[in-house]
This record gives sequence, structure tokens and C-alpha cells, in this order.
Amino acid sequence: MATTLPPEAHAAPDPDIRHDWTQAQALALFDLPFNDLIFRAQAAHRAHFDPNAVQLSTLLSIKTGGCPEDCAYCPQSAHYDTGLEREALLGLDRVTEAARRARDAGASRFCMGAAWRSPTDAQLAPVCEMIGAVKALGMETCVTLGMLTGPQAARLAEAGLDYYNHNIDTSEAFYGEIISTRRFSDRLDTLSRVRDAGIHVCSGGIVGMGEGRADRAAMLATLASLPRHPESVPVNRLVAVAGTPLEGAEPVDGLEFVRTIAAARVMMPASVVRLSAGREDMTDEMQALCFLAGANSIFYGDMLLTTENPASAADRALFDRLGLHPMDPSAP
Repeated sequence: MATTLPPEAHAAPDPDIRHDWTQAQALALFDLPFNDLIFRAQAAHRAHFDPNAVQLSTLLSIKTGGCPEDCAYCPQSAHYDTGLEREALLGLDRVTEAARRARDAGASRFCMGAAWRSPTDAQLAPVCEMIGAVKALGMETCVTLGMLTGPQAARLAEAGLDYYNHNIDTSEAFYGEIISTRRFSDRLDTLSRVRDAGIHVCSGGIVGMGEGRADRAAMLATLASLPRHPESVPVNRLVAVAGTPLEGAEPVDGLEFVRTIAAARVMMPASVVRLSAGREDMTDEMQALCFLAGANSIFYGDMLLTTENPASAADRALFDRLGLHPMDPSAP
């Protein structure tokens, strides 16, 4: 069964949403006084969303380790010794049970990640079964499997996939410092195939890999200049894992990270901006600033693929303190 896009996906383009952002214009946003940037982000957020609603997703690694890519941040790369055990693809029953637990804990979207450079057609078959099983639980589905061909994207759409995650990670200029086993353009090609198949796009990047503010601005300008903005934009704060080339990376300044969230919100006002990896090391106050800056999605649960994530109970307590509530997945 093909994915059915919501009515707004077929509506006339919003004239207030730009698709012609330049790196210089994005950098000018970053350079605004902090209060002015937050004001603009709040205005954009409130124009398109309930400012106190946060979308809850849960992420499960369905195939862990052994990836042939050399992404410098990734503990699942076969190029690095991080102590991570390579595991085979999980069975359908285990995935379905994990999705059921996530739904019962309050998550509305279930994301499945496999450590592949690009799946084979044979590997795609069990993933399609997982998509169907998760949708049968009443949840939105998302997968991240690496690069796709056009027919593979169409096959995932037929299985009912709602979202495909494929982050561009950083700017095109800095990309070669982080990954050598694929090109920046390969990322964009997969995003185009996913979009052509009628699947929602989930794409963002990672902050704190040694890039500069200009790189962060360029990354957002790339996403905000796509013909249609990604429906979901994850902004990750690097988790420096021992054994990876970035294990000694200097943590990005907290306020600079908040600026990245705010700039993403201004540039892609109708997209869900996800406060993604790195929350385990954030204070409640920093997370609150991110929500103020326009973040309205989190990964919910104890693990984020292979790195720790704040426990669900801690997130519920923070939501109570801030007056936040889960986003209704049926809301426009």
C-alpha cells in the first residue's frame, strides 16, 4: 500500500516559505544578537505550530555495526574499534514488540536504523515487513538504511513508509573532512529519490565535528533551498565516542547549538525540528532554550541507536516543568 501524504503536502506552496536561502543569508541569521534570533525563531514557530507541542519518536537499531562507511563520528563504522559488537538484522517479532513498547510509552513515530552503506534488494524485504507491522500498531514509520536507488525508494513507499532519514551531516565544503566513502552529492541524490517516491524526508546534520559557523550555515542553506523542505530536520550535537576519529572533539558551545536550532526554525518554519543526539549531555536549561528556539521533536527512550539518551521518565518530568505536551500526530 502506497504512503498517503497529508492534505497539506498537496496544497499550494506557502509564499512565506523561502527556498532560495544562501549561505551568506543563513550566516547573517547566526550573527544576529541572541535575543533577536530567538524572537524571530519564536515568531516562525508560532506561525506554524502549537509552541508547546513536541513530537515524540523512538529509534531502534535493527542492524548494528559493521558499516563499510568511514563516517568519523560513527561507532558503527567497521573502520574503527569502538568495542561495539556487530549484530545481525533483528527479527520481526523483536522489532514489533519494541514498537509496541514505544507506542505505549507515548511515542507516535517509530524509527528503525540499519548500519548499511546501501541495502540490497534482499535486505529490503524484511524491512518492508517491519514497516507494515509498525504501521499496524497505529504508529508513523521511519527508516534510515543508507543510500537508495529509485526502485528501492518506490518499494519502501509501497510498504507504507512515512519518513526516510538521510542526514547531509554538514556543509559540502567540510564534508570531505568527515567522510571519504561517499560524496555529498550522493546524499542529495538519495533525498531526491525518496521525495520522488512520495515519502516524507527527514534530513539534518551534526554540530560539533570541528566545523565552523559558516559550515553550519551552509548545511542549513542546503536543506532550506531544496524544492520542498524536509518535513523533519534533526539537529544532532556530536556524541564523541571513544575509538572514533572525533573522540577528542571539543564540545560545541551550548549557545551556538541553540543558535543552530533557531536558524533552522527561521529557515524551515513549517518543518519539525528535532532536538536529536547529544541530549544526554545537555542540562534541562539548555534543552529548554532549544525548545524556546523552535525545536519541537525529540527522540524518546533510553537509547539512540548505540548511544545513551535521556530516560523517558526524565523527559516526562522536564515536559511537566516546561508545560509541554506530546504533539498529536493527526494535527496539521
